[in-house]
Amino acid sequence: MPQYHNVPTLEVPVFPGSHVVIDDDYVFVSGLTATDIQGGETVLGNITEETKWILHRLDRMLEIAGVDLADTVRVDVHLANLDDIHEFDAAYAEFFDRHRYPARTCTESPRLYGGSNVEITLMVRRRRDAPAGDEAAGGNDSVSETRAAEE
Repeated sequence: MPQYHNVPTLEVPVFPGSHVVIDDDYVFVSGLTATDIQGGETVLGNITEETKWILHRLDRMLEIAGVDLADTVRVDVHLANLDDIHEFDAAYAEFFDRHRYPARTCTESPRLYGGSNVEITLMVRRRRDAPAGDEAAGGNDSVSETRAAEE
């Protein structure tokens, strides 16, 4: 049964959704922008720094499920301006093994939340030995809200 998590260091989503959903095989992470992260406004306007800021935070969020960015199988990227693709790609490439890049879609979305320049969404394959949700997080320390799936 899927587990639904909101991360306490992020604002509660303004949309009807969860930050992270974990099922038996995958971890799904909602799109994240620099303005979603406390202090992220300090990097707005610099696509390289926004990208690094987001990917560092996403990697920490994945700890909830006992996985990391190396387990990522798909990435959806929204850039406010596709002219920034080369700067984005350079920063993005630092976070993945060049022989195992995840599948990726990149689109231009000129009106991202909070004036951000990049939004990143992940789909991550769970390791067979990875503990689920609260077990990986060592209890409820890194998860403010866990909702059982509605039947």
